[in-house]
Amino acid sequence: MPLHEAMEKESLNFNQLCTFESFEKVWNHYGYKSVFQDVIEREFSRIKGITYLDHAGTTLYPESLVREFYQDICTNVYGNPHSHNPSSRLTHDTVEHVRYRILQHFNTTPDEYSVIFTSGSTAALKLVAESFPWRPPTAAEPASQFCYLTDNHTSVVGIRGVISALGVVSLPVSPEEIEARAKDVDQSEGLGALLVRNDTAALLRKTYFGGGTAAAYLAGDNYYVPASNMSSRFEDGTVSFLDIIALNHSFDSLHTLTGGMDKIQLHTFGLTRYTYMLLSSLCHGNGQPVAQIYSDSEFENPSTQGAILNFNLMDCHGQMIGYSQVDKLASLFNIHLRTGCFCNTGACQLFLGITNQVVKSNLQAGHVCGDNIDLVDDRPTGSVRVSFGYMSTFQDCQNFLNFVADCFVDKPVKVDQDKLDRLKSNTSSKGSSQCLLTNGKPDHIDEREHASTDLVVNQRGGKAITKDAKSHEKAQTLTNIYIYPIKSCAAFEVTDWPVGALGLLHDRGWMVVNGNRVCLNQKREPRLCLIHPQIYLPSNTMLLQASGMNTICVPLKNHSEPPQSHRVCQNMVCGDRVETVDCGDEAASWLSEFLGQPCRLIRQSPDFSRDMKKGHEKGLAPEVSSTALSLVNEAQYLIVNRASVDLLQRHITNRQESSDDHQPLDTQTLISRFRANLVISGKEPFEEDDWSHLIIGNTHFQVAGRCGRCQMIGVDQSTGAKTKEPLLSLSAYRKGKVTFGVYLVHQSLEDSNSTLTVGSSVKSEMS
Repeated sequence: MPLHEAMEKESLNFNQLCTFESFEKVWNHYGYKSVFQDVIEREFSRIKGITYLDHAGTTLYPESLVREFYQDICTNVYGNPHSHNPSSRLTHDTVEHVRYRILQHFNTTPDEYSVIFTSGSTAALKLVAESFPWRPPTAAEPASQFCYLTDNHTSVVGIRGVISALGVVSLPVSPEEIEARAKDVDQSEGLGALLVRNDTAALLRKTYFGGGTAAAYLAGDNYYVPASNMSSRFEDGTVSFLDIIALNHSFDSLHTLTGGMDKIQLHTFGLTRYTYMLLSSLCHGNGQPVAQIYSDSEFENPSTQGAILNFNLMDCHGQMIGYSQVDKLASLFNIHLRTGCFCNTGACQLFLGITNQVVKSNLQAGHVCGDNIDLVDDRPTGSVRVSFGYMSTFQDCQNFLNFVADCFVDKPVKVDQDKLDRLKSNTSSKGSSQCLLTNGKPDHIDEREHASTDLVVNQRGGKAITKDAKSHEKAQTLTNIYIYPIKSCAAFEVTDWPVGALGLLHDRGWMVVNGNRVCLNQKREPRLCLIHPQIYLPSNTMLLQASGMNTICVPLKNHSEPPQSHRVCQNMVCGDRVETVDCGDEAASWLSEFLGQPCRLIRQSPDFSRDMKKGHEKGLAPEVSSTALSLVNEAQYLIVNRASVDLLQRHITNRQESSDDHQPLDTQTLISRFRANLVISGKEPFEEDDWSHLIIGNTHFQVAGRCGRCQMIGVDQSTGAKTKEPLLSLSAYRKGKVTFGVYLVHQSLEDSNSTLTVGSSVKSEMS
């Protein structure tokens, strides 16, 4: 079908227009010598249902590699290579063979280069920084200069920290200032290696010497002679020889499954180019582009462009969509990608137009590398990255593009035909693409839906409150009170409940950890919602109940010195280190049996104090700026408005009527998904977004911010099943940060002895 005719066919949906046949017309280097799909099903069955697009971070290993490595170490005895017994010699010889294979992989020989094994590529760079003979400034000669590209990886720029004390000059060079563009170094922990030219090896000077690096030394005198062998000289202690042996099998698998790096290059480039062509041509219904792609090329040549695509998405008004929102929704579709600045601040600054002053201002605003603050003053602090590996398939491309079209494009989906045609003409492979992005399905939330709700939506997607509305006090009541004694387990509904120093008494006082002492939540283990804790204050106990399990009783407090089974330990909660007390073997056995993995129940130590995160301190009254928390993530209380829930429920219903998803979500079911402590009967949807203070009965609260939502609200609290709603509809409606509900803290400590009661009046103040 000609391109212009296909675009006029509104009845044709995305799947009909974006097919593997159209991909083959763009690129004919797909797969390898064997039947590619058979390889995927045989070697990567564990990723069935997952679209893995983070190969630049960590690629995947085939199952045959694990089997072969297992067979190897089960058959052979590998000893420490620094000894001389038979098992040690076997290790030594195998490691030396792997060194040769590494050099062969990089098209060189042991005559030219030596291989030094390190813990990772960052460690290799650090070794160079610490071993290079930097020359400090003297009267006769100027200091050495360390020149690096401004878009180099953090681990390269970090060499400045080693040399600054020596008076060595650091000279940042922009990519535009040189003709040959240097490639960024991507960090890949585990095993790493440094390749050193033999004719320059004498420049590297070692100060520290560990086991195996010395030819001779004296303990009582400052006498040390380094090993003559380059590798031995710089490999402190025993190398990770089992990892190195695994690398040997990795090379075997790579060649057996693909035929070599040249085949991988063509395969992955084709997938990346195809994704680039369609994503860069994709438009909203009003013609606005969907993606801002960051690249120096248009993916014409695999020798100059790798299998990485970096971009941000935009709404129909041209406003950037935060990468955190993209990441959250991608998780709903089992799409694994990466977001942020990828340990490359210089490139991030270059492509996003972030000045040095803005970087400093963003830090003052609370943004640090690796967090989820994706927009500051509506400008992106990072981006989204997808990257392909040798086991990536066309289906991965299709799943990703479908995800973007379904979740972020205002319908009808359109394509910039001129751009698509121009990109096709630049293809270095034969044929052309007739794959178009159009979608015959109606928009998830159309104009009629907005009209029926009679709402005015502000830029953040919430309700715009007029001055008249702010000054008009409306009757509101508290309709539900929920406590969650065990973090991520089921709610315990009450009609009245004491207010404690940390929030509702005993709310999130306990949590479940796995065998590695890592906190479990419903994103990792959705069956937690099927565990029903109940607090009985008169008997000072908590009951644990679950289907098919005997009920057990856990004391709310330990009345004596904790025995070994009740040991004090350290755990992490939302990035904070907290002191906890183990609740004993009975609870651990009960949880382990129900969840099918080693688990323990722990509670926050009564002597431990944890303050609210600094990000919430802005705008809070001085007396609540150091609010103490239980094991909650953000603040003491979470409150939702029934009017907001009702509005969202209508949007979900309308969305389901226009799709194949027919899982009804009523208001009460939605309320349970949002896991709030307090539910109020507000008059206007999303009016809570503009509250600053709240009085419930006689208890005074201050609003500490909006609650950012993630894929956890997709867990059905009655079954543990995962669904894409309500996050999809919430994201579509809010058109920005996916928030629902607001956090509260006590406004004064005198309120800590009060009681909250269902039916109490609620009075709110607007900011």
